[in-house]
Amino acid sequence: MTMKSPLHGQALALRLAAIGAVVLAAGASFAYAAGWLSQPRLTPQRIIDTFEAQAGHYPGYRKNHAKGLCVSGYFQASGQAASLSTARAFSQQRVPVTGRFAIGGANPFAPDTGIPVRSLAIQLSTDDGQVWRTGMNNPPVLAVSTPQGFYEQVLASAPDPATGKPDPGKLQAFFAAHPESAAFRQWAASYKPSNSFASTQYHSINAFRLIDSAGTAHPVRWQLEPHSAFAALPAQVDDKQYLQHDLQQRLAQGPLRWTLRLVLADPGDALDDPARPWPAERRSVDAGTLVLEQVDAPEQGACRDLNFDPLILPTGIEASNDPILAARSSAYSESFNRRSRESLSTGAQP
Repeated sequence: MTMKSPLHGQALALRLAAIGAVVLAAGASFAYAAGWLSQPRLTPQRIIDTFEAQAGHYPGYRKNHAKGLCVSGYFQASGQAASLSTARAFSQQRVPVTGRFAIGGANPFAPDTGIPVRSLAIQLSTDDGQVWRTGMNNPPVLAVSTPQGFYEQVLASAPDPATGKPDPGKLQAFFAAHPESAAFRQWAASYKPSNSFASTQYHSINAFRLIDSAGTAHPVRWQLEPHSAFAALPAQVDDKQYLQHDLQQRLAQGPLRWTLRLVLADPGDALDDPARPWPAERRSVDAGTLVLEQVDAPEQGACRDLNFDPLILPTGIEASNDPILAARSSAYSESFNRRSRESLSTGAQP
């Protein structure tokens, strides 16, 4: 992959900030939650307090990807991944799925099309009593490789009180100091949003290991490839619920589908660095089809009380040594516990 040169222009810097900040802000709290950084008196609680102070406090909502809606359906395995993993999801004919589409950020009242980052989190519940949860985003890579890098990007992306936007100069300096962000910068610079959650591709970003019946590990990343055709997002959108309304209308006409593609690593591919892409020619397996059938209520549906911790894995799938993955669970827990104690705020954005 040919990487572009460092950023040029305030508009591009701000665009990168809009994408990077919402993907990575929670990452800083993940790092602190796992004790990766040694700054004094910085606990998971304090980091989430700081994040809310910058992004806004909305009781009862998730502390990132706050605006979303619950969906349900099933996963239909192709059988092609059963030789790679003993996870029942790859052999069971139909696996019930509870999921959630969302946009990035902490504001549950933000316009759907005002945030570049889109996510899809799903829970697969197999007939052997096991659960697999995975949270995926539209960027294929992160901008940084380490928890320390997360922290530095969040600082660089903090809004300037005078403008309400990140300081382009600080962003320029951050990206210049982090050459590992090249793949992310290239993706962000060329990113063209689709007009629907349904036509968006979602990535695991982190690597995992599939474990087969012989105990052999197969390093993998996965992605959900939409069956719905791409169409560009209109230049002018007045509906603040545009993506949610679009999804509801599409599902009223019939199910929506994505192919779950498992991309297998070759020796030497980065398994512990979510900033490094794998070559496009890597072997991949069509593991099956995700079929979503209906939308539940935005914040009171079946996904409301699910913590989409990506380390909730079934037998046959294991975490890699990616430090970002290893650091996430404790912060997910802190965020989940906090919002569980709060009353959901239903008022309009002030």
